[in-house]
Amino acid sequence: MIAGVDGSASSIGAVEAAAREAHLRGVGLRIVRASGQAAGHLPAGAPPWNPADHGLEPIVRGELARAEERAHAIAPDTEITRSVVAGEALEVLEAESRSASLAVVGSRGLGSFAGLLLGSTAVHLAAHGRCPLMVVRGRPDPSGPVVLAVDGSEAGEAAVEFAFAEAALRKAPLAAVHVWNTWSERAYEGPGDPLIAVVADADLIREAEQHLLDETVASWQKAHPEVVVERRLVRSRIRPALIDASRGAQLVVTGARGRGGFTGLLLGSVSQALLHHAHCPVTVVRGKE
Repeated sequence: MIAGVDGSASSIGAVEAAAREAHLRGVGLRIVRASGQAAGHLPAGAPPWNPADHGLEPIVRGELARAEERAHAIAPDTEITRSVVAGEALEVLEAESRSASLAVVGSRGLGSFAGLLLGSTAVHLAAHGRCPLMVVRGRPDPSGPVVLAVDGSEAGEAAVEFAFAEAALRKAPLAAVHVWNTWSERAYEGPGDPLIAVVADADLIREAEQHLLDETVASWQKAHPEVVVERRLVRSRIRPALIDASRGAQLVVTGARGRGGFTGLLLGSVSQALLHHAHCPVTVVRGKE
């Protein structure tokens, strides 16, 4: 498991969350600090940027030491290592994610512009990382449920698996939330046409969407009988409904792309909305490619 740090308060919160996750899983935690600057920000022909060349190495090492101290305070029995990796943060953490079970970052880094709700590192990793990404944000309720955003897509199956496993680790209830509306195409065969769907029988759509929710949850509920599952079928706009469901939750789990995603997009609009506006940490789980 890895946690990315940059010296910001947000990244220290990410380290604390990562330490808890590592303790739950019984795995080690690697705290990573990138030390470099994107090539596009350097003059042509300039040597790679290195903090040691600018007298910043003691600061970087100090940031890592403080992060490790916080992690040990949270999980004293967890093996924790730290390292400075040469390179720009986006590239470093994407590479690190290839061998990690989970990557954890804060929602805002030192490189964020004023007014932005989410740092570019988190967005990039959610779309391009090779393992599930937890973005630490909001105020989680430790007694609340793990909320699973159910979309019924094949790509979203990995998120369902992760959410059940996470609820089992945390000994928390799972709220499986599926949002529908009369624009749904699920009740129709053949090419979906939202102009037709808008005049459809709402009861017919509701029945189809309930079936989708039940089918998605059933097999994983059998695999994790210890997890108490609440199935929520909500008729609403998808993004506001899921953001609202994050109130009082300890974690929201979503796939990177839902059944409404456009081909070629690596991160769907629902995932992005949760990353920017959820009231608790969000884990984005990419489907198998």
